Amino acid sequence: MPETRETARQAGPEQVVGYTLRDSRYLNITNRCSLRCAFCPKFNDEWTVQDYPLRLDHDPTLEEIVAAAGNPEDYREIVFCGLGEPTLRLYTLLEVATRLRHRAKRIRINTDGLANLVYGRDVTPDMEGLIDALSVSLNAQNAEIYNRHCRPKLPGSYEAMLDFVKSAREFVPDITLTAVDGLSGVDIPACEKIAQRLGVGFRRRVLDAVG
Repeated sequence: MPETRETARQAGPEQVVGYTLRDSRYLNITNRCSLRCAFCPKFNDEWTVQDYPLRLDHDPTLEEIVAAAGNPEDYREIVFCGLGEPTLRLYTLLEVATRLRHRAKRIRINTDGLANLVYGRDVTPDMEGLIDALSVSLNAQNAEIYNRHCRPKLPGSYEAMLDFVKSAREFVPDITLTAVDGLSGVDIPACEKIAQRLGVGFRRRVLDAVG
C-alpha cells in the first residue's frame, strides 16, 4: 500500500533504521515492497545485510529516520535502501531528503522503479533537486523472466519500471540499472544493452551477495 501525505506512524522499540556499509549511510525505512523477489533474503528468513538485522516492527517516523542518518557530511552518500521498497514511503522519503539536502554530498534511492505504477502518476518530477541518483532493479531482459524471479504484485510492472527510468532521466542526473547474475535465464549482456538503449548506467550484481 503506498504512503499518503497524511500517513503518521508511532515510534516503537529501537530497531536498525540507519546502517553503514563502506562509506555510505543506508536508511531502512520500510520492509514493505511492491515485489516478492524469490531471491530476496527476507523470503528465506534471512533479514540481515552484512550482519545488520533489518526486520522492522514498524515503519520508522520521519524524526527517527533523520536521526538515523547521523551527520550526512561523514558519508560519501545517503542511500534509501533496506529490505523493502523505499518509494512506498515516498512523501516521508522526500521530506527526509529535503532536511538532509544541504549537508549530504549525494542522495541515492535503491528502487524497484514501480513508484509511478503504485501512485498512479509520474512521481519523478518530485525528485528533482533532492535525489542525485537512482539504482533501479531491472533484474531481467524481458517481462517473462522478470515475473518469474521478481513476482510483482501489480500487472505490467516490467514495462512500468522501464517507463519510470525514461521519465526519471529528465529529473535525476545519475541512473543505474542493476541485474543479478546467477538467476536462471537472466542474460546479463542483454540487460546491459537495455541500459545502453535507455542512456543510463548498468551494474551487475552477484546472487546472494547482499550489501
